[in-house]
Amino acid sequence: MKNSDATCNPNRLRQLRAFCLAAQSGSISRAAERMCLSQPSVSLLIKGLEETLGSRLFERRGPRIRLTESGQVLLETALPVIEAMDQIPDRFAVRLGAVHSGSLDIAAGESTILYLLPEYVKRFTDRYPQVKLRLHNVTGRDGLKMLRHGEVDFAVGSMFEVPDDIAYVPIFTYDPMLITAPDHPLAHKPRVTLDDISPFGLILPPRHLSTWRIVDLVFHQHGLDYQVVLEAGGWEVIKKFVALGLGVSIVTGICLTGDEPLAAIPLTDYFPQRSYGAVVHKGRQLSSRARSFLEILDAGFAERWPAPAGQPWSGSVRRLPAGGDVVAPLAGFEEGN
Repeated sequence: MKNSDATCNPNRLRQLRAFCLAAQSGSISRAAERMCLSQPSVSLLIKGLEETLGSRLFERRGPRIRLTESGQVLLETALPVIEAMDQIPDRFAVRLGAVHSGSLDIAAGESTILYLLPEYVKRFTDRYPQVKLRLHNVTGRDGLKMLRHGEVDFAVGSMFEVPDDIAYVPIFTYDPMLITAPDHPLAHKPRVTLDDISPFGLILPPRHLSTWRIVDLVFHQHGLDYQVVLEAGGWEVIKKFVALGLGVSIVTGICLTGDEPLAAIPLTDYFPQRSYGAVVHKGRQLSSRARSFLEILDAGFAERWPAPAGQPWSGSVRRLPAGGDVVAPLAGFEEGN
């Protein structure tokens, strides 16, 4: 490996930053956008780095790029350095106990943004009015992609299956709920079984979303039929049609405020509880702004982050008064229905 100018080239930091951004996004053009440079300029930076190191870092296939084995080794070596450099202002602010400016990007599903985050967003913006806060309403898969590409600081959502490069810190827990119109025959039963629900038409989110899949799985596991009378996207839409008496639904309790003209009956005997929490990229330093928001979300977050390698997250998970999410395990956080 050539190393005669490896420590004295003033362009080295830009080369490494260009390489890391291209590797994270899988695209030279996206790296150029992040660096506010032209695509040829970023290509030249990476080419110069390859020449210095005497090793090919990317396999190029049209517009897409893929790390070589050498590239993967360099990414694991260089990314912590670049991130540490980027974190110097934040770490300095943390040492001074100050969070006065900058931006904070959070990815979350629609349900989380609509029902869970508003109170905490208000607290944060009241406390840190100079910080520019951006909420990205995305699906679970897109949220993980943004997290891996460094486009968001962290995500808030619900996860069952956690990828190796992601850390999930559960904070809230909900129970699954059956909702009906107030005058529905099931509304005043102290306990409702799947046999009780089976004859009544269900209002569910679209078939491709995970709520439908878990409802289908649970009913079939119990040898019961069910009928979907209406597909509707969004919990607010579903609640509206249930209140009108067009059917019943099985929902995530995150969407229930207690003020709706609905009866809500727990279904914890049949469907799993659902936790919601912080979704963080392992090995990436949280900014002072991100830590401040997460400590507003969970006062004990600082004590639980980071967890020892290979160990689950410790501490209590808050149980909220209204119900849960019935979505199946996904390699991504909650998608809204």
